[in-house]
Formats: sequence, structure tokens, C-alpha cells
Amino acid sequence: MTLLEVNDLSIRYAVDDGSSVHATDDVSFSVERGETYGLVGESGCGKTTLAKSLVHLLDDNGYVENGNVWFDGTLPQWSDEQGDATQSVIDDPDKPVRADGKTDLAALTNAQIRDIRWRDIAIIPQSAMNALNPVYKVGDQIVEAILRHEPETTADEAHERARDLLERVGIEPDRADDYAHQFSGGMKQRAVIAMAMACSPDLLIADEPTTALDVIIQDRILEELEKLQEEFGVSILVISHDISVMAEICDRMAVMYGGKVMESGPKDEIFGETANPYTLGLKNSFPTITSADQDLVSIPGTPPTLRDPDDGCRFRDRCPFAIEECHASHPPMYDVEAAESLGRSEEGTDERAHRSACYRIDELEQLRTDAIEESTWTEQRIESR
Repeated sequence: MTLLEVNDLSIRYAVDDGSSVHATDDVSFSVERGETYGLVGESGCGKTTLAKSLVHLLDDNGYVENGNVWFDGTLPQWSDEQGDATQSVIDDPDKPVRADGKTDLAALTNAQIRDIRWRDIAIIPQSAMNALNPVYKVGDQIVEAILRHEPETTADEAHERARDLLERVGIEPDRADDYAHQFSGGMKQRAVIAMAMACSPDLLIADEPTTALDVIIQDRILEELEKLQEEFGVSILVISHDISVMAEICDRMAVMYGGKVMESGPKDEIFGETANPYTLGLKNSFPTITSADQDLVSIPGTPPTLRDPDDGCRFRDRCPFAIEECHASHPPMYDVEAAESLGRSEEGTDERAHRSACYRIDELEQLRTDAIEESTWTEQRIESR
């Protein structure tokens, strides 16, 4: 069952001269219940902005220009005793609720979204190690989140639950009485995860959950997320620039570049049957056990400016496989399996299928072969196209 549907979401940041930066353009993906979905890409590609927009945490100059964020959860005042949307709310044209009961988070007010944060959707921020208030005890901060969304819970019950949550993520319960500066980096990260799980949300957004941690602690954090998912059945949206994190933890994923989704689908297909030049370039620039004796191949050039970008493919200026068509318009998402047998005659409409935004989708075998060669990714070759 689908928990979250993001449809054609475009986010902008207003700048002083009256123009705007295109943080994301027409991004679409879905997250199933109990699934781990990943968004991966270079810094500045829009993945963190997208995550913040889901729960209305954009900076003051950020705004959603168009698109919908349909979530399988209803505001308490709009729901019945089972938590489902009432028919009167569904029939009300002024309420952003679909016939299937999903609510459009993008259409909610900031006051309304506060009833959904923590209770239904919790976020582990990118700066998790700095997210704890230094003048409050760690346990008290978890208790505050519980009491805000569960006023029927007593303070003693909330404190006991906070201690239990810390223990579940590998922290001694008595450390609930300590302050953030008394925690190591890994402990702070686990404490923030415990806080995010305080109200048993349906969706957990983990933004760069392993950044600035050594590889041993990274592995432990990923293990904690997997354990929590199994125990609570929570869906997880993981955001990272590290494709190794995606390979370890995700079921499905999307690869973003320049505010666009370039490739999406099941993790195993994206890594095993890569179907986009940008993803091929990412794989080349990351070390593996089997290629330890080979030099890493970086993608030449720099990401595009997102202030008033043109209509062409966002990756074309760094892509060794770009053709004239790539300069005219950004490619739609094609179904990879269909393209390999039928060519690129049909756009991919199935969100769960393996899809790629590339006009050369019907030449994948050649692209995969050429992408392995270091000479393919030289600036001279790309400039000579």
C-alpha cells in the first residue's frame, strides 16, 4: 500500500533580484508502507530541499510552485475514530483530501502541518549532531515531543518511554538525564533517531543520517534504522550523496541531478542494470571491493546553475553521450525494460518500474560498455561533442 505520493513537485527559492532558483522540477516518486526509499545525488541537486518541503520546513524564501504530496494520513480534526478521513471532509472541495483518504501535505497550512510532524512524519535532520538543544537534558527533549502530540500521556509515562527509546537505539536509559555535550557524535545521532521515533510515525525522513561519522558508526546507524523499521513497520525516506548507503539499506531509489530525477526504480536494477549516463558516472567515481586496484573516474565539469535553467537535459554539458536532442528539451522518464525491446516509444508511467530520463535509452548496452572506459569521461571528449 502506498504511503506517500509525490507528484510533479517543483520547488523554488526566491532571490533578491526578483528571479528564483529552481531547486526541484517536476519530481515524482512514491514510498510504500514498510519500504525504505532513497534519494541520491550530488550536493545541491535538491534532495534535502525536497525532504524539507514535505513537512513545510523550507527557508523563508522557499516555496512550492506546483505539485502535490499525497500522504496516507489525515489531520485529527478531519478523521474518524479509526483515523480515516470522514466522508464529509472528502466531499468538501476546500479540504485537500482525495477520495482514497490521502491528504495533500503541500496544500496544508503551517499550523495544520504541525499536527502531522512527529505524529505521522518525523525527520532526522542533516545536521543531526547539532539538532539537540544544549541546555535541555536529552530525555526531556524526547518527552517534549511526546507530550505535544499525545496530551493524554502523563509526564511519568513520557519519561519512561524516552528512556525505553534510548535503550532501543543502544544508549543506556540513565543517559536520558545527560546533556547533548556529554554524548559522542554517534550517540547524538542515535538520540535524534530515538526522538524521531517518539510518536511512532508512519514515515521517517533520514537526511544524510551517516554524514560526518566514521565507517564503523555509519554501519551501526544503518543497522539501527533497519531494526526500527522491522520493529515499528515504519517507512523510511533516506537522503544521501553516498551511493554505498543506498546499496545497503534501500528497496527502491531515485537518482537526482540538477533538480530532476534522472533514474528511478528497484535498487538492484539501478545498480545492476544502470540505465542513465549520470548514474553510470556516479558508479565510476565510487570505489568497490572488486575495483580496488583501479583509478576512480570522476565526472568532469560542474553542476548546472539552477537560476532560470534552459529546457535542455540538465546533465548534457557533462555527459559524454549527449546528442542534439538533449539540448532541445529534458528527456521524459522512459520505461527501461520496454525501451530495451521496443525502443523509446513509450514514457514510463509506472512509479515502481525501472525508469530513466535519457534519449539514448534504446542504446544502453553500448552506453554501459563505453562508460567503463576512463577516456569516455575526459573533458576533451565532452567538449568535442
